[in-house]
Amino acid sequence: MAADHTNELSSAFVADPERTNLSSSGLGAYVGLANGFVVIFTNGLKVYLSGDTGLTSDMTTIVRGYFRPHLAVINMGDIFTTGPEEAAFAVTELIRATAVIPSHVNEAATQGGAAVAGSRTARFLDLLPPGNRGGDNRGRGVRGTSVFLPLSGITMEFNGNGRCEVGCQGR
Repeated sequence: MAADHTNELSSAFVADPERTNLSSSGLGAYVGLANGFVVIFTNGLKVYLSGDTGLTSDMTTIVRGYFRPHLAVINMGDIFTTGPEEAAFAVTELIRATAVIPSHVNEAATQGGAAVAGSRTARFLDLLPPGNRGGDNRGRGVRGTSVFLPLSGITMEFNGNGRCEVGCQGR
């Protein structure tokens, strides 16, 4: 069954001057199809960037099955993206990368190097199997996957196998 709506964002949801420009031309803001990218670095590191997407079978068949990423950066802001529940499922059941960075949560995710209680990031961590929970940034294993919180001002560096080498402590 075809969708009975467009993939455009109504100009009512856009601020001026874009709102006026779009409305006067009878246009909306196209938000596009669900998408993600796999980037392969010169050290061999394969990173899956989920982009603004929900759960898709491609996460298993193409992302995991073909590319076998070492690191996944998964967006989970609940608007045009997975939420914490879907992201936890994608990480544990579909993608299964060596390391994961939750991203694009549309709220303050961390404070003092730990997930903010009640945040989407905290919910994501709570949904992961035991051994993944905690407030430090040392990584927590999900079937061999470590989860690292993105922290302002901290640059993380990963080797070609997806192991965090620099900035892993987050402090």
